[in-house]
Amino acid sequence: MGFAFDAENEKRFEAIRERYPDPAAAMLPALRLVESQAGNVSDEAVAYVAGRLNVPPAFAHGVFSFYTHYRRASDGRHVISVCRTLPCALRGSDRIVEHLRKRLKVDAGGTTPDGKFTLKETECLGACGGGPAAEIDGRCFENLTPEMLDRILDGLDRGATPEPG
Repeated sequence: MGFAFDAENEKRFEAIRERYPDPAAAMLPALRLVESQAGNVSDEAVAYVAGRLNVPPAFAHGVFSFYTHYRRASDGRHVISVCRTLPCALRGSDRIVEHLRKRLKVDAGGTTPDGKFTLKETECLGACGGGPAAEIDGRCFENLTPEMLDRILDGLDRGATPEPG
């Protein structure tokens, strides 16, 4: 069975579609609506949105694959996205990624075998003055060190919600 909006989100989708004269412009909020309903955005849901907006599936997939902030069906329970753009890179984001790769035993783009963590590299998080930065479960953390990451990951292992310092 394929993805479809439930009755409540169908109304929201129609309201989104009405706001945008060009249906393709509704792609981002429509994908966010999928994410809010399903908890992630699957390839099946991307194709569904493409059909509903009457845009080519390749266009919809291109939009979805460009934006790393949407939760993928393959993502772990906790998603860690490390900024890799120049300001963060100059302040050590490569060291942060390497620490996470060793600690989690996965490469960027991978998910731990237990499904707990997904490690991603992403473009700018808008925290250029506080690099290196990462988004962890939707919260932005700045001036990261390996020790800070270890505390955050240990807390997540205990079920705590990470809070930026």
